[in-house]
Amino acid sequence: MQFTQEDRVYMARAIELAKKGRYTTTPNPNVGCVLVKSGEIVGEGFHQKAGQSHAEVNAIAMAGEKAKGATAYVTLEPCSHFGLTPPCAEGLKKAGIIKVISAMVDPNPKVSGKGLAILNEAGVETAHGLLEKEAIDLNPGFLTRMKTGKPFVTCKLASSLDGKTALKNGQSKWITGSKARQDVQNLRAQNCAILTGADTVILDNAKMNVRYEELMKTEFTELNLNSDQLRQPIRIVIDSQNRLTPDLEFFKISSPIIILTTKLDKSSQWPHFVTQMLVPERDGKIDLSVALTKLASHNINNLFLEAGHTLSGKFSELDLVDQYIFYIAPKLMGDCSKGLVNLPEFTNMMQVNELTFLEVTMIGEDIRIIASPKKTN
Repeated sequence: MQFTQEDRVYMARAIELAKKGRYTTTPNPNVGCVLVKSGEIVGEGFHQKAGQSHAEVNAIAMAGEKAKGATAYVTLEPCSHFGLTPPCAEGLKKAGIIKVISAMVDPNPKVSGKGLAILNEAGVETAHGLLEKEAIDLNPGFLTRMKTGKPFVTCKLASSLDGKTALKNGQSKWITGSKARQDVQNLRAQNCAILTGADTVILDNAKMNVRYEELMKTEFTELNLNSDQLRQPIRIVIDSQNRLTPDLEFFKISSPIIILTTKLDKSSQWPHFVTQMLVPERDGKIDLSVALTKLASHNINNLFLEAGHTLSGKFSELDLVDQYIFYIAPKLMGDCSKGLVNLPEFTNMMQVNELTFLEVTMIGEDIRIIASPKKTN
């Protein structure tokens, strides 16, 4: 099907609507929908939270009787199955929609194409592929989990200009400025879960939570989210040797925590929101690949890795990172300071990890670099 410029405009609007759910829809994908009739937008909506109405339902509710005879522009193929809500394909059919254009088909192999098939069988004209790349960019975690059975892993790293993360004595507060730290809070809030290691929790007494008071100074406030929509990402900590104790600050915030371990710790009285998850060993440590698969089975799409140079290095070494976000401060910390990632010694330049820069942005006085591992043929 040949798409018109008007089609592109309406789908672009649906994509912008979908972005409004980026802090709240987990584990569901971000989806937007626009209903158009006689060249006029008669209804629009986005999916706000799992268990609540999908984008199509919200758009139909806004349009009312005007939905009959309209064209729907949806960023993701309308669902075809009963979950927490009824299938949207049936809802569009009952509302009298005559054409549905989806940016992409559902990546879930169990349901892919079935929503469009339901509509076709009912005589509704369908098409897909309009602004597909932009739609894919809305939900990298959901798509990755559907295709690979693992979450999309973003590794966040902060360093001085000479690649150092802490002084020799361990001091690291603060390498980057307040704007960069606000930006990190924004990213934490958009992820399903935050992963760190026991060393970070113990040595830094880190909480690893979203500090929403810092987000109030960003574009986050434009969404006008209710207090019940604000959530703490699941906090996950790798503790293969059971060194963590309930008295740490990490456990004083009442939000879901998963401890990844090779042996259950039955000696400690963990709070009710703490779950211990058994993961097999690999080379004496937790098998990180298996851990990711287990986390994906718990509907974790986007995993934000904030850890020390050892754990970050291991994820890199095993090619388990999908995206890197570097914050680089205009500081020089010297040779004796701690490095960025701990990787095995390379003896040939062909062995080094190569990245592709996707974005370079000034955040306050610091530089933020978004990069992805370079694809090898």
